[in-house]
Amino acid sequence: MTVWKMLTATKGRRRLDWTDTVSYLYLVVGLVVMFAPVLWLVMSSFKTESAISQFPPTFLPYTQQSVSVPGREGQFPLYRVTTESGETKVLAQISRIGVVATMVDPAAPETKVRVNIQAREPVTSLQFAWENYTDLFGKFTFGKYLWNSVFITVVATLITLLFNSMAAFALSKYRFTGQKAVYLLIIGTLMIPPTIILVPVFLVINEVGLLNSLWGVILPAVATPTGVFLLRQYMLTIPDELIEAARMDHASEWRIYWRIVLPLSAPALAVLAIFSVMWRWNDFLLPLIVLSKNEVFTLQLALNSFQGELNTQWHYLLAMTVITLIPVTLVFAFLQRYITTGIASAGVK
Repeated sequence: MTVWKMLTATKGRRRLDWTDTVSYLYLVVGLVVMFAPVLWLVMSSFKTESAISQFPPTFLPYTQQSVSVPGREGQFPLYRVTTESGETKVLAQISRIGVVATMVDPAAPETKVRVNIQAREPVTSLQFAWENYTDLFGKFTFGKYLWNSVFITVVATLITLLFNSMAAFALSKYRFTGQKAVYLLIIGTLMIPPTIILVPVFLVINEVGLLNSLWGVILPAVATPTGVFLLRQYMLTIPDELIEAARMDHASEWRIYWRIVLPLSAPALAVLAIFSVMWRWNDFLLPLIVLSKNEVFTLQLALNSFQGELNTQWHYLLAMTVITLIPVTLVFAFLQRYITTGIASAGVK
């Protein structure tokens, strides 16, 4: 069944049944609720600073037009004004005092007209502010922030996969005293909120000299109880006969783990990799307490630093937010099918 047939399938043979109408209406409402804020964010990232602050807000990036006036320096905003005689003119505002604006015709600047601000309408045009994105790399060290986030995400994900898969292999294929107690202790840490252990984690990182280091963000979170649980449940589905046959062929335990167990656990590893990428990329609290120097900031910390007490450059902030969302969105979009299949397989013993 193609995607189009699936989307256009109906209960009725020749016309829509009432259940079809309700189903499509529900799907459309859900689509709008989920993606409308994201679309608004993307379109707002192409607005100029003045367009973002205008009221009422607009969905598309409309920018007020401006013009130069002979005999005056700078650019002046254009407004559409309706005179008392009913004639509509396009005038440039050169000054404003209270609710009264002084305006002139750019073609005849010697004649000044005073207009109430309620009687004017901005002249706007559709204009995408691409400089919001290009200026990020020119005016700010955005590339450094991006590299820091990519480095933390990639390295932490690889180490997480290695450590969690080794622990899961031991808990699923070995039999030793206290095995269940160790497993329950690992799972029990899921009930501890991360904020409770922030102070001990900070003290340990400070003691080993990893403050203001990217490794201080990577190492504390490489062992996750969720990953151990997911991989252990999947590895339980791997037949023990395969491992026994490898041992009879004098394969070492590391070779069994690396050449047999890991390849067979690829779906579960893919699921854990997706989760790890989303966790590390969006992490804010741990980098906040570990990193204080600007040159080691991640994208999340850079976004926070863009919000000043007196002035916030919203056009740059929105553009950086969109760029921050792209990697994790692509990872989830192309690999999300592994989430359902991996989790479903992990639950079958």
